[in-house]
Amino acid sequence: MAGRGPAPKDPTKRRRRNTSDPETVVVPDDELRGPELPDGVLGVNEDTGEIVEWHPRTVAWWESWRTSPMAQTFVATDWDFLIDTALMHHKMWSAGRWDFASEVRLRAAKFGATPEDRARLKLKVDEPSNVPQRAAQRPDNVSDITSRRARLTG
Repeated sequence: MAGRGPAPKDPTKRRRRNTSDPETVVVPDDELRGPELPDGVLGVNEDTGEIVEWHPRTVAWWESWRTSPMAQTFVATDWDFLIDTALMHHKMWSAGRWDFASEVRLRAAKFGATPEDRARLKLKVDEPSNVPQRAAQRPDNVSDITSRRARLTG
């Protein structure tokens, strides 16, 4: 009696291709990209009558996006989306509206904010390797392994 079930399929005629899409590799270049945060979009302070300025954390957040290696891949619509996200970020920090935090996180993830996000986007930030690595320095109180072996073996 032969085995159970249908005969095995021909392995040369595979339907599924287990190849992954290639990564996009970007190299940091410290170039400033994208627009500055727009002035006057936050309105006027009702108490003082002055134009509301961007929160310092939002300004720092925006500048980190402008100098990030991922900014090399951004087009105009990406910057528009990030400006909308900056408005949420400003509201979150200036008014303590932490309910915006989850939306800011989701929006920032679309651009590769964390290592996990970049892995999902198949985006690799390649560090420039023109700086030679220094040899690891051992602490002064650690002895060399060969001298330890010599002491143990006599």
